[in-house]
Amino acid sequence: MVFAAPGEALARAEELLRADPSPLHASIAHQVIGIWQRDFGDTRRALAHLRRARDLAARADSAEREADVLATLGVALVHSGRTREGLAAFERGVARGTGHTRARVLYRRAYVWWVLGRHGEALEDVRRAIQVLRQVDDVIWTARALTLRATVHLALGAVERADADFTAAEALWDTTGQEHDKADAVESRGLAAFRSGDVPAALRLLDEAEERYAELGTPTFMLTIRRCEVLMAAGLAPEALTEADAAIAALDGIGGQSTRKAELLLVAARAARLAGDPQTALARAAVAVRLFAGQRRTWYETHARLVLIEARVATGRGSGRLVADAAAVAERLAAFGAPAAPEASLLAGRIALGLGWTADAERHLAVAARSRHGGPPLARMTGWAAQALRARAAGSARGVLEACRRGLDVLDDHRMTLGASELRARATAQGAELAALAQRASLVSGGPRRLLVWSERWRATVLSAPPTRPPADPALLSGMTAFREIAARAEAARTDGGRPVPALEREQRRLEREIRSRTLHMRGEAPGDGDRFDVGHLLRRLGDDVRLVELAVLDGRVHVLLCGQGRVRRFEAGLLAEAEREAEHVQAGLRRLAHPGAEARLPLVEAAGARLQELLLGPAAEHLGAGPVVVVPPGRLHRVPWALLPALRERVLSVSPSASSWLRAKETTPPPGGRQVLVRGPGLASGGAEVPELADRYGVASRTPGAEDGVAEAWVPSPRDGREAPTAPEGPGDGMPPADDRYADPSQSADDRHAGPTSSADDRHADPTQSAAGGAPGPRAVGRRPSRDDAAAALSPTGRSGATAHPAGDDTRAPAPRRPDDSTGACAGEGAAATPDTARGSRSAHPEGGAGVRGGATVLEGDAARVPRVLRELDGAALAHIAAHGTFRADSPLFSSLRMADGPLIVHDFERLDRSPYRIILSCCDTARFASVGADELLGLVTALLPLGTAGVVACSAPVNDAAVVPLMLALHKGLDAGLSLAEALRDARAALPDDAVHQATGWAFSAFGAA
Repeated sequence: MVFAAPGEALARAEELLRADPSPLHASIAHQVIGIWQRDFGDTRRALAHLRRARDLAARADSAEREADVLATLGVALVHSGRTREGLAAFERGVARGTGHTRARVLYRRAYVWWVLGRHGEALEDVRRAIQVLRQVDDVIWTARALTLRATVHLALGAVERADADFTAAEALWDTTGQEHDKADAVESRGLAAFRSGDVPAALRLLDEAEERYAELGTPTFMLTIRRCEVLMAAGLAPEALTEADAAIAALDGIGGQSTRKAELLLVAARAARLAGDPQTALARAAVAVRLFAGQRRTWYETHARLVLIEARVATGRGSGRLVADAAAVAERLAAFGAPAAPEASLLAGRIALGLGWTADAERHLAVAARSRHGGPPLARMTGWAAQALRARAAGSARGVLEACRRGLDVLDDHRMTLGASELRARATAQGAELAALAQRASLVSGGPRRLLVWSERWRATVLSAPPTRPPADPALLSGMTAFREIAARAEAARTDGGRPVPALEREQRRLEREIRSRTLHMRGEAPGDGDRFDVGHLLRRLGDDVRLVELAVLDGRVHVLLCGQGRVRRFEAGLLAEAEREAEHVQAGLRRLAHPGAEARLPLVEAAGARLQELLLGPAAEHLGAGPVVVVPPGRLHRVPWALLPALRERVLSVSPSASSWLRAKETTPPPGGRQVLVRGPGLASGGAEVPELADRYGVASRTPGAEDGVAEAWVPSPRDGREAPTAPEGPGDGMPPADDRYADPSQSADDRHAGPTSSADDRHADPTQSAAGGAPGPRAVGRRPSRDDAAAALSPTGRSGATAHPAGDDTRAPAPRRPDDSTGACAGEGAAATPDTARGSRSAHPEGGAGVRGGATVLEGDAARVPRVLRELDGAALAHIAAHGTFRADSPLFSSLRMADGPLIVHDFERLDRSPYRIILSCCDTARFASVGADELLGLVTALLPLGTAGVVACSAPVNDAAVVPLMLALHKGLDAGLSLAEALRDARAALPDDAVHQATGWAFSAFGAA
């Protein structure tokens, strides 16, 4: 019962002991309590109870009972680090037991051999146990023994044998009520999926096992170890480190198993090394080595020594002693039959190469290279990396390129099994060394064209195929709806009260983890992209006028590949690290210029732009010609405001994550019908004033029915691929409250909540470049709840709403805005709640408020600008314009968002679109910010849109001044009306802005992405 219902078993054992039982029954009760404490609690208490159980069994003169207790005690002693005592207990147990009892003792000793890493002994004992357990038809213990044997097979890399045993064990578990063992079986299947290379299935099964353990109330330290292994393979090493450290703290808190602590320390060390924190890796690995040595666990000690050597190398150390240590570790791992042996040989060869010991390097690399022909994807990549290093040492550039190509092909196949774009992006880190080797070889032997091919080979590869769309999972959909509502409530609480609400924020984080977890379970649907980058095709599409500038980074220096006029030229520019620092200075300057009164910083920002040009373009700036320019930067330079660079300031300029991405955008055809969508979110200081202007530009038609009936809509993908069409529920019973002002003071009437004088219709046409004081416009949001008159006054040249000025002493302008927080990507001065017009729809834009169709445009504002409705309208649109507050989440980029009436519209929502808008304009702060992950991948809003059918995006890389955005957006649409591309229209819109600092900074902060 202790593994079927642990809590109940513990309670009944304690109750039995209070009834003064016989020695035999007391022995059983103490053994049950000992098992519970050993596996779920304090090992010291476990040992005390198990020794008492052993003594009582001896008093009862039951050899079988004593043998069984000795086996349980042996496991507890080994887990507490007392390996010699534990093995001695097993010797006595095997000697005392007979038949069925001895088989159970042998099973538990096989488990201990597995814990100690002595897999040969484990397989022998479990084989003997299974024979007897099957003969006596002991279903539960046979299933346990099969599960253990499968786990040992996995440790030795025998995945097929393990799968057969897991399948047989699962069939037996289905006939029992052993819930803890069933959860363990699911966990083991997750481990098997991971070993076979199926990361999404592994994450799904481990999450399912965790839910089962949670229902039983039992700790999950072994599960944490396995989950961390999967997270590291998926490129999520920082998360693995956080989980491992948290588990270590929890284990210490309950006085848990010493063996588990050592294993968690090993996992934490590996995660720290992969996360680029070698000092933490050194500290964790050193403690793990000491613990494993004390526990006589040579298998694990050797793995910990491998991580220790890797961490030392990562700190810049390289010596003959490290070569010898790595070689010794490789030999011991090979003797154990451990799958990690090729990694150790590769490490020894890499260190030897760094020392110039080519003969030693060749010997070690040749051993590592054997793994390239078989095994899991990451093992094969290790083999191809070793082969590439061998070719480099031999001076064969052709051999290097062939090995790199084969290795990256393996990685591509592996990536496409992953459905989540985040996992695909992070998994590319595994190929960074291969890509760098290929770039160096191509620079030496192949000239600029070959360097361009290899630069494209690993740049923004996630954009080569659309991500797998999230399934129509009711739990996922309800989780996203709940997340949106909680996030909206938390935002309202922060705005109204000025302080966060911990309970709401905790729930928001919980829902984020749940959504992300379910998203990571998705398997890839699309096969790998078989189309290879063709330089000739690119040059033909560029023609004679357009120049494409791709920046490649080799050994820390920027190399400019200038493509156009039928050729590719290479120029050397500055150091990447210096360019990154300068870009951060520019971003800080733009943030300051978003606020009026910072005009003195404009020359400093312009000078920084000139320095950036020298570092990033170097002599190539003189060869750009007079036509349009496409910039393809590396991921680490994604925040550069390219329009600030002097050579690009007056040009038609677009940005693309890769040349391949630009080609796909160039060849994307717009959808039929030319449908346009205008969206205005809440809380903008200007009230999103360009939206009503644009609505008037496109003309007014009939109002869309049902837009303001207060019913939340359930959005699902369109039927173009056979899925259900968008639907609206019949009533409010979809789990969401009515679309009203849910967070206003309930003591007020609806009219009271939106009280205040209304502005005249002519306020919409006031000069948006002037503030209430007649100077520069106010910041992007204000620090209190503004009224419609505030927004109108901010746009009025006289500082009045209508003809009445505010009386002296009643200053309704915004207080000094707070500095934006880079961690959240808040806009300059953001913090205002929805204005009355944005809460119910702008009266000036549309008399009834809500949604309307004006000419070819659908306008969503107020309560109609809710996420389900917005997604439905965006799907397949030709042009979308979204005016809303944007938030970039550096900690979790796919939760970067645009604020809608019912909460945040996140990247995960956009991934549900069947086809994202052909062109999309995001007049929102920080929408062009990305997280640079993997080898050279970007995660963010723009990169989520590009693989889904969007050919062109205008987005912003910094907080901007809301009022100054309005004339820029109006001028941009004017250019689009004239038939210009986004890049051409944005160039002309910048030129049309006033020449004050705020407007200039606003124009520089926006970039055109793609080719539409």
